[in-house]
Amino acid sequence: MPSTIHVNGEAERLRAMQPVYPLMLTNLAGTHVVVVGGGMVANRKVMGLLAADAAITVIAPELGEELRVLHGQGAFVWEPRAYQSGDLVGARLAFAATNVRAVNAQVAVDAAGERILCNVADDPAAGDFHAPAVHRADGMVIAVSSSGQSPRRATSLRNRIAKWLAQGE
Repeated sequence: MPSTIHVNGEAERLRAMQPVYPLMLTNLAGTHVVVVGGGMVANRKVMGLLAADAAITVIAPELGEELRVLHGQGAFVWEPRAYQSGDLVGARLAFAATNVRAVNAQVAVDAAGERILCNVADDPAAGDFHAPAVHRADGMVIAVSSSGQSPRRATSLRNRIAKWLAQGE
């Protein structure tokens, strides 16, 4: 029988507000990660993964300008085609970041079948985790999340925190 810890009702209050458990992934260097999509959203996911030194495979028929440049520099492996079931085998993380709802949904289903954590850009509730807005500086990592509900708000707050930190406060 599961137990519930009661500290002035804090656990229940927090669960009602936001049923998530925040964490930071460590030791991603060399970890196989698949990003499905080649546009702006996929670009943001790839940039964060590059900072963690992950081994990235991008699956997309086309790449946006920034991703083309990064691929040309050897930053990740690119499969220039549409996503296919089976593409996630061997990955530890997956990101569904296309502009096609059905493709993102299939990535989420396939990831669940392979027991791979998946972030679904266009339907955060369909995935296992949300990628926060991140700022890295001076040995600190600041992450702000809206649990996928308002990425622009999270980014705005992240930028305000970064500006405050830059001012030396």
